[in-house]
Amino acid sequence: MSDAPEVRPPVVTPARVVIALCLFAPFVAMLWVGSYAKVDPTFIGIPFFYWYQMLWVLISTALTMTAYKLWQRDQRARRGGTK
Repeated sequence: MSDAPEVRPPVVTPARVVIALCLFAPFVAMLWVGSYAKVDPTFIGIPFFYWYQMLWVLISTALTMTAYKLWQRDQRARRGGTK
């Protein structure tokens, strides 16, 4: 008999799916260049190409923070604690 702790297989939960989507969305948005490779509409004189990418910096920050908080909650639930 081994004293090694039991390793549980990864479980796909709705929270983990949301985490994956939060982390995947910025990549899709930035890799789909054809959707934002244009000049109009401009915002305070800045072409769309540039302000769209800067907007995604803010959106990516919010999505990453959301994914992190969901991950923390998921890990607490798996350990059975309520820290």
